Amino acid sequence: SNMFKDPHPIEDFFGLKPELKERPKQTSLAERMSGFGSSLRLLPRVLSVRERYLILGFSLIIIISIVTIPFSALNHFTKAAPAYGGRLIEGIVGQPRHINPLLDQTNDADRDLTSLIYSGLLKYNEEGKLVPDLAKSYEISSDGLNYTVYLKDDSIWHDEKPVTADDIVFTITAAQNPDYGSQQRFNWQGVTIEKVNDTTVIFKLKNKYAQFLNNMTIGILPKHIWQDVQPINFSLSDYNLKPIGSGPYIFDKFEKDELGKVQSYELSANKDYYDGRPYINTVEIQFYDSEDEMISAYNRNQISDIAFVSAENLKKLKFKQRLNIQELKLPRYFGIFFNQSQNQILANKNVRLALNHATDKQAIIHDVLADKGTAVYSPLIENVLDVEKDVKKYEFDLDNANKILTADGWGSPDEKGVLKKKNTRLSVRITTSTWPELVNVANMIKAQWAKAGVDVTIEALPASQLQQVIKERGYEALLFGEILNLDPDPIALWHSSQKRDPGLNLALYDNKTADGLLEEARQTLNPLERTKKYDDFQKIVIEDAPGVFIYNPLYLYPISKDIKGFSTKIISMPSDRFSNIEKWYIDTKRVWGD
Repeated sequence: SNMFKDPHPIEDFFGLKPELKERPKQTSLAERMSGFGSSLRLLPRVLSVRERYLILGFSLIIIISIVTIPFSALNHFTKAAPAYGGRLIEGIVGQPRHINPLLDQTNDADRDLTSLIYSGLLKYNEEGKLVPDLAKSYEISSDGLNYTVYLKDDSIWHDEKPVTADDIVFTITAAQNPDYGSQQRFNWQGVTIEKVNDTTVIFKLKNKYAQFLNNMTIGILPKHIWQDVQPINFSLSDYNLKPIGSGPYIFDKFEKDELGKVQSYELSANKDYYDGRPYINTVEIQFYDSEDEMISAYNRNQISDIAFVSAENLKKLKFKQRLNIQELKLPRYFGIFFNQSQNQILANKNVRLALNHATDKQAIIHDVLADKGTAVYSPLIENVLDVEKDVKKYEFDLDNANKILTADGWGSPDEKGVLKKKNTRLSVRITTSTWPELVNVANMIKAQWAKAGVDVTIEALPASQLQQVIKERGYEALLFGEILNLDPDPIALWHSSQKRDPGLNLALYDNKTADGLLEEARQTLNPLERTKKYDDFQKIVIEDAPGVFIYNPLYLYPISKDIKGFSTKIISMPSDRFSNIEKWYIDTKRVWGD
């Protein structure tokens, strides 16, 4: 009977007409947020510890994702590219004296700085190929006697004056003039130079010279700087220490210690360099008296790069993880050159052959070079240069060495095991440098030859004394190195006309057939025909055994991993490691990718 007291019991029960119910009280936003906050405060009481950590972790992931999205997008759509900036600090053994392309031939420190400051008409690229530098292009006449060179239009000196044909003419004529004392003089004999206009010169040769393009790597001097310097004062000029060139880097300053010894050179990027401004802003070169001193400086973080490290000193380097140790090929070999006029025993070919067979080259390479080199059997470094590699090889064979000496009449060993022949002891004096690598090689050879009954004494001389001994040819056997060009011309090293100073025929080698092949090869423009003549030449030299060719070491160049863009694999001389330095970089920037 009470069910009819409520006028809408069914509707209210099913909720069909909520508008008929009493509406809830409206709350403000502040009240709702306060309630939400209260609910959040209650969460720790409701959630377990594990649930709370999960929520916190998800929240951090969301926040980090939101923050990193722009950076991820930047890295995805852009790439790293070289940027201007940074400082390279490299250590070099030696002292600069003449930063001058006409006077730098005997000093690595001079050559290194010259290569950074000066430019040649041509240069070697990172693949060891000759490419234009100051030259825009060149042409060779059909008879191979005229070389026409066209200069780049935008080349300027560091003092902002233009590089012209007059500078080329001045440099070459100074190199040819004996009053200037340039060691480049030999390369320019029989060559005349003619200016056509401000950007064109012609070199005219009396005889064909297949390797003439190598000569065009000589650094060019600014005529307006040097023309008033008298030849007698050429080597004394301040410009030898404060050079003005046209290369990728400009001389800024140098520092000396209280005794006047140069400690460092600072160079800055040439912003007007014709091949584009170098990326690295500053190059600082620091100078040391020895390799050990230079390595110690690196280990104290005073330098970032090392010009060269010998294989045996690699173990002394700390922080190797900071370095890329570049292993560069270099057409250089070390050997023992016999002076038969100083020791009549060495005039005996059988003795020379025995000494070749008694030399264990692989042991020397392993123990002294830590396997960073290859054995050499030819004066043309068959492992580096493009010459015949299947040459006669005097392999290490102690039994054969002993047989050769016995057959030649050497016997009756004394109490030290030294062989004799008609009361003449089998003895040789080896002269070499005080450079530790060569001293170690000399000691190994002494021990190896002793097993064949040879008494060896070692004379290790500092550079200045050694140069005088070499100049006077006052040695019996000289343990020394020789460097060829990548397109070799061995005349200076092996032609009989070069037996005396300033020639570099250290073995005083004299063979008319070999002389003729060298002369013919020099005038053979076809590279295949020229290579054939050099093959014939090297076979003659190997047969005559005027020395012992020992090893070709890799050039080890420890360079900081911060430096990018280094791509050189083969160099003509150590300073060529800087051949593409304008492309090196330290700093980077992001640029939009393709």
